[in-house]
Amino acid sequence: MKPLSLHIRLVLAASLILTAFLGLTGWALDKAYSESAENAMQKQLQGQIYALLAAADEDEQGRMRLPLTLPDPRFSNPDSGLYAQVEGEAGGYQWQSASLVGQSLNIIHSPPPGKWHYQKPTNAIKLYTVNFSITWEDKNNTEHIYTLAVGGDITPLLSQIKSFRVTLWTWLGGLALLLLLAQGAVLRWGLKPLRTVAQELRLIETGKAEKLSGGYPSELQRLTGNINSLIHHSQASQERYRNSLGDLAHSLKTPLAVLQGAAETHDKMQLQAAVEEQIPRMNEIVQHQLQRATAAGKITLAKAIPIAPIIPKIVRSLDKIYQNKNITHTIAIEEQAHFFGTEGDLMEVLGNLLDNAYKYGNTQINISAAQTTEKLIIQIEDDGPGIPADQINTLLKRGQRADEQQPGQGIGLSAAHEIIHLHQGTLEISKSKLGGAKITLTF
Repeated sequence: MKPLSLHIRLVLAASLILTAFLGLTGWALDKAYSESAENAMQKQLQGQIYALLAAADEDEQGRMRLPLTLPDPRFSNPDSGLYAQVEGEAGGYQWQSASLVGQSLNIIHSPPPGKWHYQKPTNAIKLYTVNFSITWEDKNNTEHIYTLAVGGDITPLLSQIKSFRVTLWTWLGGLALLLLLAQGAVLRWGLKPLRTVAQELRLIETGKAEKLSGGYPSELQRLTGNINSLIHHSQASQERYRNSLGDLAHSLKTPLAVLQGAAETHDKMQLQAAVEEQIPRMNEIVQHQLQRATAAGKITLAKAIPIAPIIPKIVRSLDKIYQNKNITHTIAIEEQAHFFGTEGDLMEVLGNLLDNAYKYGNTQINISAAQTTEKLIIQIEDDGPGIPADQINTLLKRGQRADEQQPGQGIGLSAAHEIIHLHQGTLEISKSKLGGAKITLTF
C-alpha cells in the first residue's frame, strides 16, 4: 500500500482535531445554553410564586386565601401555558388559577416548609413546575401549611433551545469550513519547501540542475546540505576515477620506457635486470593508484576520526625513511580536533604533505591541528626552500613538479588536493615562519 503524502496526513490529522474541537465546543455551548435557559425559567417561576404570596389575603379567621384574579393575565386565560395551584390546611383548602379550567392537572408536590421543589417535564405533564411550602398562622395562633405550585409550558423553552442549536451549528459549520480552507492554505504554504526540494531533485535527475539551491528553512537546511554533499561526492568520485586513470597512465610511462629501452638493446641480462627492477615499481604504482581511486571522500553523517593519534604515526614512519636528515619536529594537536571521513583519505593527504615536508625541509617541521565549531584547520610548515607563489597553481596539477632532482611522479601534492576537494575542503600554500612552505588545510 502506498504511504499517504505528508500533506494528506497533516490535512487529515488537522481536520480530525478541528472536528473534535468544534464538536466539543458546540456540545459545551449547547449544554451551557440549555442549563442557562432552564435556570432562567426556574427564576421566572420562582418570581411567580413570590407574586402569589404577594397577592394572598386573609379570611375572617386569618387563614390564607388567593384572589380570583391575579396580576399576571396569563393566570386568567385558559390554556395560556402558565398555571398555578395552592393547597393547604391538610387538604381543606384548594385553589387553582383560571388558566387550569377544563384541565385535570395536579402539579402539587409538597416539600417541607421553606424548601423549593423543582419538577422537570415528563411524558405525562409537559410543564416545568416549581413548588414552595410555607407555614401560615391564623388568628387563633394555629399554624397551617400551604404549598404553592406554579407550572410553565416547556414548549417555548424547547423552541428557544432548538433555534439556538440551529444558529450555533450553522455558525460552527461555516467556521469549520473556513478553518479547513485556511489550514489547507497554511499547510500548502508550509510544505512548499518540501515540494521545491522534490522539484529540484527531478531537475537534477534529468540533468537540468547540478545541486539544490539555497534559501530553505532552517529545519531543511541540514537535509538539503546533506543531499548536496552526496551529489558533490558522486560527482567528485567520478572525476577522481578519471584522474586516477590518467595518473596511472602517467606513472607507468617511465617504467614502460625503461623496459622498452632494455628490450631494444637485445641484451638479455640488461632486460632481465630492468624487468626485475621495474615490475615491482609498476606493481607499487598500480596499488597506490587503486588505493587513491577508492578514496571515499566526504561521507555524509560520517564518524568523527581523531587527528591526534594519526599524525604521530605518520611522523614516526617518515622519521625512519628520512633518518639521515635528522629532522626535528613539533606537534601541536588539539584533543577535540576530528576529521569527518575515512582514515584512509586522511592518511593519504597527510602522508603526501608530510612526505613533501620531510623531502624538502632542512631541519625543522611544525605540525598543528585546531578545531572550531565549524572548521578543522591543519597546518604543516617546513624550513626548506619554499614554493614560489607563481608555481603554486602549477604544482596542484597532476604530474607537475618544482624540483626535478627529487624522485617521484609529481602527483603527491595534486593527489592530496583532489582528496581535500572531494571533502569540500581547501588547500592553501603560503610562506612559513621557518622560511619554507606552509600548507594550510581547512575542512
